[in-house]
Amino acid sequence: MTPPRSYVIIGGVAGGMSAATRLRRLDESARITVVERGEHVSFANCGLPYHVGGVIDDRDSLILQTPESLAARFALDVRTRTEAVSVDREARAVAVRDLRTGEQTSLPYDALILSPGASPVRIPVPGVERGLVLRDLADMDAIIAAAKDARRAVVAGGGFIGLELAENLVHAGLDVTVVEMLPQLLRPLDPEMAQIVTEHLRAHGVTVRLGSALRAITESGVEIDGTADRGDGAEQLPADLVVLSVGVRPESSLAAAAGLELDARGYIIVDERQRTSDAHIYAVGDAVLKQRADGPASPVWLAGLANRHGRLAADAIAGRPHRAVPALGTAVIGLFGLTAAVVGRTERELREEGRELRVIHTHPSDHAGYYPGASALALKLIVDTRTDAILGAQAVGGGADKRIDIIATAMAGGIPARGLADLELAYAPQYASAKDPVNMLGYVDDNLLDGEDSVQWHELDARLAEGWRLLDVRTEQEHQDAAIPGAELVPLDTLREHAESLRGERVIVHCKVGQRGHTAASLLRQYGVTVANLDGGYTTWRSGTASRVLAPTSA
Repeated sequence: MTPPRSYVIIGGVAGGMSAATRLRRLDESARITVVERGEHVSFANCGLPYHVGGVIDDRDSLILQTPESLAARFALDVRTRTEAVSVDREARAVAVRDLRTGEQTSLPYDALILSPGASPVRIPVPGVERGLVLRDLADMDAIIAAAKDARRAVVAGGGFIGLELAENLVHAGLDVTVVEMLPQLLRPLDPEMAQIVTEHLRAHGVTVRLGSALRAITESGVEIDGTADRGDGAEQLPADLVVLSVGVRPESSLAAAAGLELDARGYIIVDERQRTSDAHIYAVGDAVLKQRADGPASPVWLAGLANRHGRLAADAIAGRPHRAVPALGTAVIGLFGLTAAVVGRTERELREEGRELRVIHTHPSDHAGYYPGASALALKLIVDTRTDAILGAQAVGGGADKRIDIIATAMAGGIPARGLADLELAYAPQYASAKDPVNMLGYVDDNLLDGEDSVQWHELDARLAEGWRLLDVRTEQEHQDAAIPGAELVPLDTLREHAESLRGERVIVHCKVGQRGHTAASLLRQYGVTVANLDGGYTTWRSGTASRVLAPTSA
């Protein structure tokens, strides 16, 4: 009789527990041991900020499984408050230490899965020990306790977790300032899209300081750098509570000590079956590099991928391997009722790589405008000029999650940008328009493929310097309310009267969001005018140019 195999999993939560439970389903006789350094092996870490703000009222609802429940259902030996000390690859054994008693034991394995995760970065500034972080339930409890007696909070870091915490600290009754070293929030978005989020936060009482680095945490608050463009000196911000959310680093010291292959940043390198440089050791989760669908392998800190890769590692160990699909980096955040979502690469990073791109901005309503409750939606599509492949998309506003999910699915299926026009999507006026916003992206791409010219907001100044004229085809009232400097007003309904006089000219047209600009460009082209449409119109231009301002602005 074949002796039962022994599997050891270091680290729980999404990746580790998915691997453990999948292994049990595939091998009833195996000895499966899960080693977790913290108090809880299976909890909803994505829900932690929302208990801080009271949105999730019941703390226990965040604890998904306990060692006892996992033992009863899956016959798992789960050891919390137990630290993996070292891995002996030759002997195939893990030395572990019980953090309660100090006792050290050895766990043999036939296969080992590493799921150590990533830990919050504590930047080397004076007083950093006063800053709180959020990784587990104990961290969450510490933030809640500190918030009870606090009136003002500073959140250092404008990424997903930092902004979720900022929102929930507002819900908890605090005055909140977000300090971000970069000139924008949410780096996975391009600046003109992130600007919409920034303005929404400010409208809900959050003070946002961009282009400002944390210098120190003091007894009474924080000290930050002034903005780079103004050359301001240090500034003091009062705060009773300071939370650090400035990034994470992989918990890969155990892997490094075991001699496993890591990249320059310390992330564990795995193959398409989650196997490390040691054939008997697998790795999943936030400490692992993911192969990207378009671009180099990189960290992707997403719970869905951790769960999927945990399952893939278990499948490979059990002799039924599947290849990991390259990651798209699909993510979403909700802030004070506004949704922002993203998939794929940004225009910024692709242009830095020298890629030839076609970029589309649209600003539809999330559903039919005549049906009550329609709200604004900003969409951005990034397309490979040569192949028409979708490289990325961003959405901010009503229905953003739905549209990004559709585009992510299209990307996974290899549907080109033009093909978005042909997607048959569910329609009723309370859910969408007869031509869904995703379909409209395909229509715009089709127009550009057929030879229409568009200009991005960040390209406008260069075109005007080359002698192009800028025509505003909106109404006179719209032009009076807000105009791009140097734009000549020629309302669309009067454009035919002026078309002949523009023959032979080089003209950029713009409207509010691009739709009327497309009509104007189509008309002028037939009169022999060299014409381009300002992509996304005045709305995108305004967000983009506003995002260039690094000076601190508060609500």
